[in-house]
Amino acid sequence: MRLIKKGGRGIYAALVALSICGLAGCTSASDPGVAEVAKMDNAGVSADEIIEETTMAEPTSAQPEQEYSLEEMEFYRDGMKIYGRLYIPAGEGPFPVAIMGHGLGQNLGHMDVYAKDFAKEGIAAYTFDFIGGGNSIRSDGKMTEMSVLTEAADFNVVFDGIRSLDVIDQDNVFVMGGSQGGLVATYIAGTRPEEVKGLIALYPAYILQDDARERTKDGTQFYDTFNLLGMTLSRQYDEDMLSFDIYEVMKNYEGEVLLLHGTKDALVPMADSERAAETFSSAELVVIEGGGHGFIGAAQVEASQCAIDFIKKVAGWDAM
Repeated sequence: MRLIKKGGRGIYAALVALSICGLAGCTSASDPGVAEVAKMDNAGVSADEIIEETTMAEPTSAQPEQEYSLEEMEFYRDGMKIYGRLYIPAGEGPFPVAIMGHGLGQNLGHMDVYAKDFAKEGIAAYTFDFIGGGNSIRSDGKMTEMSVLTEAADFNVVFDGIRSLDVIDQDNVFVMGGSQGGLVATYIAGTRPEEVKGLIALYPAYILQDDARERTKDGTQFYDTFNLLGMTLSRQYDEDMLSFDIYEVMKNYEGEVLLLHGTKDALVPMADSERAAETFSSAELVVIEGGGHGFIGAAQVEASQCAIDFIKKVAGWDAM
């Protein structure tokens, strides 16, 4: 692992050929980006998996003490369901919490592994499916109705709901996301700077804005629908993506930020995270050696521990 602190490296390099998708979209099965996303999906947990509920029962000789409990919890935006899971550590709260957003076309299963790790360490976590966020979700909505701003609206609803729970430490609410979820979590931090204790962004896909500019010829040619990484998206996706500058939004957030990026990410350039580390007021970039776009195996273990250590440090929670 190489640790790069804010100010430790120069402004990000030019984006060469790493745009996630061109004007026509990446539809070829031989495209390495598509193959990587498919690999990630196979590694994730299906949103339709059977959930084994854990309890806080007193331990016996045949039943070891549970490390956390799991509760299915739904919220609603504009009459549409947002499905999620709250991981609650064993013991007495209130607990700091990390609210986790998944990537484009994925589901909450891709964040559950982090939530479980967090809960074992005394940090509550909530994972959820964005409305229309993917084809294998338990929330409502279609992908053609989804954009980065609709996902931000979902995140805001979830943020308010989770923060209001008695088991949650309202002063220690962290936002976290992977890929597009990292972009959305960044947007939330920049638009709710006084309420977000800290931001964790895994391989954040800030490049999606560059991609939208290229696809729409700098916003002069919008398509009613288009294909991105094998997914059909709508004009609203590009219009909303180009309605703000994520690097300007970053400047509004003065809290602590942890960026994690893999050296083998084939979809999102390291340069974007380097630029973000320079833009935030207080950020550090941890480079995961061998990590791809979506951490698995040793890379995920390392990223999870970095995130846990970050929350413990920022929260200053004596009970940890």
